[in-house]
Amino acid sequence: MVEGRQRGWMLAALGMLLVSTDSYFVRLADIDGWTMAFLVSVVSLPVQLVLQKVVEGGDAVGAFRASPRGLATVGILSGVSQVCFITAITRTDVANVVVIVAASPIIAAVVGRVFFGERTNRRTWIAIGITVCGVVVVVSSSIGSPNLVGDLLALTAVAAFSTNMNVWRRYREQSRFIGLSIAASVTIVITVWFAAPFGLSAQVYLAAIGMGLLFNPIGRLCLTSAPRHAPASEVALFTPLETLAASAWAWIAFSEQPSTRTFLGGAVIFLGLLYGTVGRQEPVAIAD
Repeated sequence: MVEGRQRGWMLAALGMLLVSTDSYFVRLADIDGWTMAFLVSVVSLPVQLVLQKVVEGGDAVGAFRASPRGLATVGILSGVSQVCFITAITRTDVANVVVIVAASPIIAAVVGRVFFGERTNRRTWIAIGITVCGVVVVVSSSIGSPNLVGDLLALTAVAAFSTNMNVWRRYREQSRFIGLSIAASVTIVITVWFAAPFGLSAQVYLAAIGMGLLFNPIGRLCLTSAPRHAPASEVALFTPLETLAASAWAWIAFSEQPSTRTFLGGAVIFLGLLYGTVGRQEPVAIAD
């Protein structure tokens, strides 16, 4: 059985693979980011509440009272991250978003050190550098003129995500389902004023259901559980997997064959992940 740090890596990898389908569903729906984020959250909110009832016994109020500050924080950060990320995909070049996402491990490491006193070891920093280089290779031939609003939204999404991983790490035992339910509620409150969810095509609703019913909730559950077992900087180290997987979905679903640089960059990212994970057995010190 996979335990300890390795379990955190496994959850992070699985979570990133599932969340990587976000760009596929957003593109399939072909609507504005506000509406898509609203629809996905409307679908995912009851899913999280049902899971909380089945897995934890359904005492949502009691679960929140056990860690109100932590759950409120992760809920707000998760909601902001999701809204900004989905909207960024519709407002700027995907390549620009990918480059900004590559900064996630660095932001997570800095936030973890400054606010939570968790050190990032030299091996992880080297692995972060390798994976960032791989992402740069992937997008080096496709970065267009930057869209300032979209790029800032992507940066906000990544900063919120990276900080959130540290908060989940700090409050390791709080309910993941309640935290994600709050995140969905925050997303609904933010987007309801700008969304236009009625009178859309069946394809839009099917895309929102696919994203909100299965892939997004399970992916985020894996990601929020990963910091229980591994430092936030190591969890964020797996964010470039989303880059590679998103390219694969585009290839499979939309016949967009990846360039040679995508394959080369993917190999570099894979090597970085191997360097940062394989053969490491040292214990994890968790700051309280």
